[in-house]
Amino acid sequence: MRMPSITSCLLCFCILCGTFATAAPVAVRHKEGLVHGFLTLSTLDGQVIANGDLIQLAHGERVTNHLIFHFKDGSLHDETTVYSQRDYFRLVSYRLVQTGPTFPRTMDLSIVAATGQVTVRATDDKGKETVSEQQMKLPPDIANGLVLTLLKNVEAKDVPNTFSMVVATPKPRLVKLAISDAGEDQFTLASSSRKATHYVIKIELGGLAGVVAPLVGKQPPDAGVWILGGEAPAFVRSENLSYVGGPMWRIELVSPAWPGSASHERQKDGSAEQH
Repeated sequence: MRMPSITSCLLCFCILCGTFATAAPVAVRHKEGLVHGFLTLSTLDGQVIANGDLIQLAHGERVTNHLIFHFKDGSLHDETTVYSQRDYFRLVSYRLVQTGPTFPRTMDLSIVAATGQVTVRATDDKGKETVSEQQMKLPPDIANGLVLTLLKNVEAKDVPNTFSMVVATPKPRLVKLAISDAGEDQFTLASSSRKATHYVIKIELGGLAGVVAPLVGKQPPDAGVWILGGEAPAFVRSENLSYVGGPMWRIELVSPAWPGSASHERQKDGSAEQH
């Protein structure tokens, strides 16, 4: 994270020393199972920069969720989350790898929830690899790789105030995600009008860091997640920070397009415009 050294010291000190209230884990209302979803990753102005797959497998009470994006420039975002869904959702392990020209530094973040072992391997500005290993006291509501699943299992009126998350800056830091319900937004699906609940997610640094960050322009922008409610809640769209200090990216579901179909021609035309 690039900022004046004195500000960096203040931020790091406050994140390490600040205290947060610990929230309870989210109860399982809808068990997760076999999923293979197709996704696009785009800038907020609609330019598609990567195509992805979400592959999820469940074995008993344990679920493995693999999200991978292949970028047009050869970059890779590879995220694997393992969690338990016995009564409550609890993180078991997490790994995020970002590499390639899209990212200013190669980064490999891994978490073992039971032991609190967090490891970050990252390149510095000169391409030299640094390794940071910490034994962290992780709260039961740790939500790395789980935010979408958790939001599908809460009622909008009962959404928790916060979730916990480990971020790499590049050293591992524990932050809070403040969740709020921004109401419903309308969208269409095959000319049918639907409504999705819009959740706003704000990163709380805590302590003096939370005061200093906005003043120096380093407060991360708010993220957004849209969930379709009902008896089988579903993810519709998200807008998230790409990496620390990076732009916002949008993730959306995409359907297969067959040669000769109108959707195929639209996708082909869109691809031509990007090149």
